[in-house]
Amino acid sequence: MTMTPKQDEEIKSIAVIGNYLPRQCGIATFTSDLVEGLSSLSPNIDCWTVAMNDTFKGYPYPEKVRFEINQNILADYGVASQFLNISEVDIVCIQHEFGIFGGAAGSHLLKLLGDLHMPVVTTLHTVLKDPAPEYRDVMCKLSDLSDKLVVMSHKAKGFLEDIYGVPREKIAFIHHGIPDMPFIDSSFNKDKFEVEGKKVLLTFGLLSPSKGIETALQALPAVLKKHPDVVYIILGRTHPHVLKSDGEAYRIMLQQMVHKLGINRHVIFQNSFTALRELGEFLGIADLYISPYPEEAQITSGTLAYAMGTGKAIISTPYWYAVEMLADGRGKIVPFKDPNALAEQINTLLDNDGQRHAMRKKAYTFTREAVWKEVSKRYLEVFKEVRQNRIRHPRPRYSYIKNVEAITRFDLPEIKLDHLKAMTDDTGLFQHANHTIPDRAHGYCTDDNARALLTAVLGQKYLPANGFGLDALAGHYLGFLLYAFDEKKGRFRNFMDYSRQWVKETGSEDSHGRSLWCLGKAVAYLENPSHMAVSTVLFKKALGVAEHFFAPRAVAFTLIGLDAYLGKFCGDSNARRIRDILADRLFVQFKDHGTTDWPWPEDGLNYANAKLPQALILSGKKMQRSDMVDMGLVSLKWLLAIQTHDHHFAPIGSNGWYQKGEKRTRFDQQPIEAKAMVDACVDAYNITRDRQWFEHSVMSFNWFLGHNDLNMPLYDPRTGGCRDGLMVDGINQNQGAESTLAWLLSLLNLQKLYADEILNQPPLFQSPDIK
Repeated sequence: MTMTPKQDEEIKSIAVIGNYLPRQCGIATFTSDLVEGLSSLSPNIDCWTVAMNDTFKGYPYPEKVRFEINQNILADYGVASQFLNISEVDIVCIQHEFGIFGGAAGSHLLKLLGDLHMPVVTTLHTVLKDPAPEYRDVMCKLSDLSDKLVVMSHKAKGFLEDIYGVPREKIAFIHHGIPDMPFIDSSFNKDKFEVEGKKVLLTFGLLSPSKGIETALQALPAVLKKHPDVVYIILGRTHPHVLKSDGEAYRIMLQQMVHKLGINRHVIFQNSFTALRELGEFLGIADLYISPYPEEAQITSGTLAYAMGTGKAIISTPYWYAVEMLADGRGKIVPFKDPNALAEQINTLLDNDGQRHAMRKKAYTFTREAVWKEVSKRYLEVFKEVRQNRIRHPRPRYSYIKNVEAITRFDLPEIKLDHLKAMTDDTGLFQHANHTIPDRAHGYCTDDNARALLTAVLGQKYLPANGFGLDALAGHYLGFLLYAFDEKKGRFRNFMDYSRQWVKETGSEDSHGRSLWCLGKAVAYLENPSHMAVSTVLFKKALGVAEHFFAPRAVAFTLIGLDAYLGKFCGDSNARRIRDILADRLFVQFKDHGTTDWPWPEDGLNYANAKLPQALILSGKKMQRSDMVDMGLVSLKWLLAIQTHDHHFAPIGSNGWYQKGEKRTRFDQQPIEAKAMVDACVDAYNITRDRQWFEHSVMSFNWFLGHNDLNMPLYDPRTGGCRDGLMVDGINQNQGAESTLAWLLSLLNLQKLYADEILNQPPLFQSPDIK
């Protein structure tokens, strides 16, 4: 007999999911403090953590961390939900920030939540005012799957109600937790830091361009004219993700600014991630705390809360959280990026001790309810409330990706870029490899660098923000394409030797078409404005000659690039005109040459075959040509049947290909064929929503993982690369550029397909009156 829990049963086990110390970020600090705070409320409460990792190795966590999730591996989320269910946890509390979870807009988290048995309380560290569609969808589904959403500002509460349609009763306001620190005179410890007799300004937190430190530095000369005894301490290491992508570029820029302004003796860069005790001492010596964020979209700030909690006089820009927290005389607000206004306010407060101390007292008094002891009690109250509500009103479990799991029955490998980076030098991506070693004898290939650009651009959507240097890699490959383009001929050169000499002055139509395909897709996904501008201009310049292409693959590659480009710039009339010409040309080739038994525009099948029907399907959909879409689907279905053997993908071999009326060649099987079929089936599914195409895309992808004629995987999990082909007697062990890019782009496409499946499903529990 199933026992119903008693309604007065105490909560005994709490699992908090988020980043955790010693990982260095604000959410890691928050999660660690919350877990410790909840644990301290009662010896009967077992509060522990599921930690999110942004590196494969993870971190040297304390015992409070009992499970770890690699944020980019979808399988980890499913295993985590099983672990939590088996552990009989009473409440799961999520620390939510989009960037710490994998998938588009952090959608991997939805898998975990959909499989949990217990109530879920989600703390929102970010609430977007103008969300992109995928972020809005994830937030709505996150609300569906959470019993309560916790926000740390009333502004965030309004956003949830007005923008996302979350019912008011589902939202709880709880202050950002802060340590309970004494209210002390700023002079008490100044001698310890060798700033005795100085007036100290302080900004702390992980350093990144989003902090606005340059505004404070620009204000300092005007402050020093009136107060030459001022010292400005900038406390904090560079954010780890910024460090990985850009190194210390921002810190160096700030240091150069200090030198240029002639204020070296008045600025101290304290490059460290400080423990709580040391942080308290730094805050204790500050006379003024400066919070100069450059944009308003900051819904919470742990650094500001900490400064208020130590009774600091604060000057801030008007970001959302600061405006709310510093109201009623608890601080001063100055305009964004206005050094003059900031300097004036600093001088005013330094000149007026009475006003400054009154402000300090108001801030300190206001934040007494935000100390961790009080915040932890409030969280426990919310946990008890949602648990009792779940007991009284049970709700069904629901997984937004159950349909994906039912079809795929496997989880995608982690995206690993080690081999791609190893194959890249200061010129570009090498064309071939000897096993895993770049083969310099064959130099570089333009269409490989084009595909590498697309890989780097798509990777930025599915890998940790700034974690892999993909923005820099994208710029590197884009630079190669710029150099490869011949302005006079309007064509790309294709092969370059190791001495950086072009082997041929003009590349083939196919290589030009591949470059257009990748540039068009890059334009559709790029977020870096400089890269977007350069890619768009280059695409438009290179497009002109394609109007005169007749080779079916060159036409198909160009059409796929045009489809993506027009998804971004649908009003480009010249691009639409060329798209219509090329799509009709390819359609006529199919129509005039194909038969019922051989629905194909040529007498043979060779390489990248699936790109041809894919181009028809995409173009026909945008042009509202059902005959073109039908032709593409028929030919793709025929092509797939030819290349399916015993329920696995068996691409046509390159040693002879397949000529009409002759026997098809089985080997060597090339990764480019599996990649082309994955892409075509994904697009066929997206347009028709026929689940068979979903299954076919997964079957084609599984060829890389060993579901093939030899039952041997081509993907190398050690390097993240892909072997060059399946031969009759085994695997070609070389991991060249084309093979590795075929693997990475296929994996990214499947990642996107999984994410889209989650996002395309309507919210189950959401209130119907979303505004």
